[in-house]
Amino acid sequence: MKLRTLKTTFNNIHTFSEVIGVNDRHLNVLGSLFQVNIFTKGDTIDVGTENPELIQRIEHTFDTLIRLVEANIQINERDVIYVATLSETMDQTTILDHYLKRKQITKTLAGKPIYAKTINQQRYLEAIEQNDLVFSIGPAGTGKTYVAVVHALSKLKNGDISKIILTRPAVEAGENLGFLPGDLKEKIDPYLRPLYDALYEVLGTKQTEELIERGTIEIAPLAYMRGRTLENAYVILDEAQNTTKGQMKLFLTRLGFRSKMIVTGDLTQIDLPPRATSGLIHATQLLKDVSGIDVIRFERIDVIRHPLIQKILERYDDEHL
Repeated sequence: MKLRTLKTTFNNIHTFSEVIGVNDRHLNVLGSLFQVNIFTKGDTIDVGTENPELIQRIEHTFDTLIRLVEANIQINERDVIYVATLSETMDQTTILDHYLKRKQITKTLAGKPIYAKTINQQRYLEAIEQNDLVFSIGPAGTGKTYVAVVHALSKLKNGDISKIILTRPAVEAGENLGFLPGDLKEKIDPYLRPLYDALYEVLGTKQTEELIERGTIEIAPLAYMRGRTLENAYVILDEAQNTTKGQMKLFLTRLGFRSKMIVTGDLTQIDLPPRATSGLIHATQLLKDVSGIDVIRFERIDVIRHPLIQKILERYDDEHL
């Protein structure tokens, strides 16, 4: 295998070590993503390819990562994958702007800052700030629910709202819900696990449970929304693709003063009966031109996963599964 040395240059050893990662971790991630061998040789990087377009893209990725590190931005494997993916279609200035201009949403319980991880997540946050109702549509893994929950927690901490309400329909559980042990809350909790995970990361288990017990954070099935007006609250409807038109109308008309409503869903994962129309599809079409409402659409590029997962998905796509 013939190696090519990249034109990329590093100004100091700190930048070099941050870009390649501990034990060359970032190099290994990029090698898996680009499906080429990438090596360090002294303070240079060699790649096992003669493809000029691929070499140029890898150089573009490394040059952008260098600029990020030099701007005192800590990068991890997720950032390396995202920058490499964006480098295919986006110029360096736009990529850098995303990282340099992003604002901290809140912090984890351990004090680690939480930022928008992708450009569309940043647009999502801006849409939430500017509108009282935001629909967030896209595949799993794009951060639709996570970003909404941590943003809600930041608003609660700042005193901008007095209550967080997290809800979702139980349609995907179907008749099997009746066979699960426990009362209704215990039956529905497994389907709300992604919401709990985000709460635990920011608040910890103890404070989360205390706020739930006090009613400051309410986690409940969609049916519990009937007859209520939700004021001074941050309300998140998750898995909204599984609402009917009637359920969606019921939810949206609960909006009260000084409140935010976020509706998230994945249109490729609809579990309604074949003839039923998804309330999410219907609502986004019906309300698309209404002032104060915005629709953010996430794409596959926003799904930042281990490179092996992408290869697995490609093989399954070939099998039409």
